[in-house]
Amino acid sequence: MAKEKLAPAPKTKKENRINRFGVFDFILVFVLSLMGLLIVYPFYNTILVSIVPQAEYVRQPFMLWPSSITWECYEFVFDSPLLLKSMWNSAKLTLAGTVYNMILTVLMAYAFTKPIPGRNFFRFLMVFTMYFGGGLVPTYLLYKALGLVDNFWVMVLPSGISVTYMLIISANMSSLPGELEESAQIDGASDVHILFQIILPLTLPILATFTLYYAVERWNEWYSAMLYLKDTDMWPLQLTLRQIISSANFISTQAMTGDVRPPTYGEGIKMACIVVTVFPLMALYPFLQRYFLTGLTLGAVKG
Repeated sequence: MAKEKLAPAPKTKKENRINRFGVFDFILVFVLSLMGLLIVYPFYNTILVSIVPQAEYVRQPFMLWPSSITWECYEFVFDSPLLLKSMWNSAKLTLAGTVYNMILTVLMAYAFTKPIPGRNFFRFLMVFTMYFGGGLVPTYLLYKALGLVDNFWVMVLPSGISVTYMLIISANMSSLPGELEESAQIDGASDVHILFQIILPLTLPILATFTLYYAVERWNEWYSAMLYLKDTDMWPLQLTLRQIISSANFISTQAMTGDVRPPTYGEGIKMACIVVTVFPLMALYPFLQRYFLTGLTLGAVKG
C-alpha cells in the first residue's frame, strides 16, 4: 500500500501576513515613516532650541541630541511679571469664550434644521458675513460706543459664531434620521428636550471636535486684545508672549551694537514661548481625543 502524502499544516495568520507583505508594502512603510519624522522633528527641534545654550545652537541649529542643557530661556520668559496673570486671563477667555461659542453655534445650527420662515434668507445673511465686514474703524467706534474698549469681554462677545462651524454642525444634525424626532414628538417631547436629550448625544463627536477648535482659537487670541485693550493686566498670554519676544529681540539688537549683554538669545526665547503656548493644549488633547468617535447613531433606528 502506497504511503499517503501528509497534507501541509495550515499557515498561521502571522505567516500569512508576512507572506502578503511585499516590496510595495516596505516602500509604503518607509515613505510613511519618513513623512512622520518630517512632521515630528520640527516640534522636537523647537524643544531642543529652547533648552540649549546659544553657542550650541549657532554651531548646530538642527540637532538630534543636546550636549548641554540650560533653562535660561524659560527663566527669561517666566520672569515676566505679567506672565502668570496673562495665563489666567487666557484660561478665563478660553473657558468663557468656548462655552459662549458652542451655545450660540449649537442653537443656531439646530434652528437651521427646522423649516422656519425665512430660513434661507437668514442663512444667506450668515454666509454674507464670511466675505464682508464693517471695517476696522467703524468696528472700533461701535465697540467704544458699547463700552467694550479696554474691557475683557471685547475678546469674548464679538466673536460669537464661526459660520463655517455652524453650517457643518447644522448639516450633521440634518443628516440624523428624522424618525428620531418624530417618535419623540409623538411622545410629547418639546424641541428643547429633543435637542438636549436626543440630538446632542448623537452629535457628540462633531461637537467635541469643534469645541476643541474653538478652544484653540480662544487660547491663541491676541489680535483683538492688541487693538482694544490698553490695560496690560487684561492681556491674554499670546499678547504677553509677543511682547516678551519683542523685548528679547530688542535686547539682542542692543547686544550686537555692544550696548548690552543679553541674558539669552532671541531664537531660544521664541521657541520657549512656543512651548509654553502649545503645552496646555497638548496636555488637554488626549482627554478629548476619545470623543472623536464615529458611528454613535449606528443602531439608533432599527429597520
